[in-house]
Amino acid sequence: MPVRLRVGAPRRLLVIAPHPDDEAIGAYMLMTRLRRRGVAVRVVVVTDGAASHPNSLRWPRRRLVAERRRESRRTLRRIGVAAAAVTFLDLPDGRLNTHTAAARRGLSHALGHVGSALIAAPAASDDHPDHRTVAACVAALRRPNLRRLAYPVWPAGLRPAGARCLFLTAQERLAKRQAVRSYRTQAGRIMDDPAGFAMTRRQISAFTRQQEVFVEVRQ
Repeated sequence: MPVRLRVGAPRRLLVIAPHPDDEAIGAYMLMTRLRRRGVAVRVVVVTDGAASHPNSLRWPRRRLVAERRRESRRTLRRIGVAAAAVTFLDLPDGRLNTHTAAARRGLSHALGHVGSALIAAPAASDDHPDHRTVAACVAALRRPNLRRLAYPVWPAGLRPAGARCLFLTAQERLAKRQAVRSYRTQAGRIMDDPAGFAMTRRQISAFTRQQEVFVEVRQ
């Protein structure tokens, strides 16, 4: 039987996303509900997202990175997270393990601005190496007055042991599905790179199931 997540009454929420779109996949409704309660929400996107379509001629790196930034900002703006509250560290997508020092510096700077907060970051067990690197960097930055939640992304639909669930209404689930699909560069918009990434319908369905899943991380 799924266990309900008790969010409590945080003053601030910091969501750490390895790539532009992980913030919505992992914590869209958590952000939405807390913003409605007046909680300050900040988002840090660690990589530039440029590795999703490396062979596209229509979407060279600079254009793709700029559009992925716009996708994140547009999606977050709809739930009340202003552009000024979104930070992009612009580290290399797919090669984050070679830039851990820079990732730690960027995350340390972000943590220094939030004080006491609830943090949602990737799970250490995630299948994607960039997600595991971000999880390790967050774990290395011990700070007082932080409550840490880990969210899984890959494989899509995973519910780790000890998971706590934020249950979504039918309307909330639809809103999240629309949000995930709004990252159009990752949902089939780019057609000229056969090796490029695109979320499948099954993956989108798994990302927008009836609950958001988190694991409490003990400091």
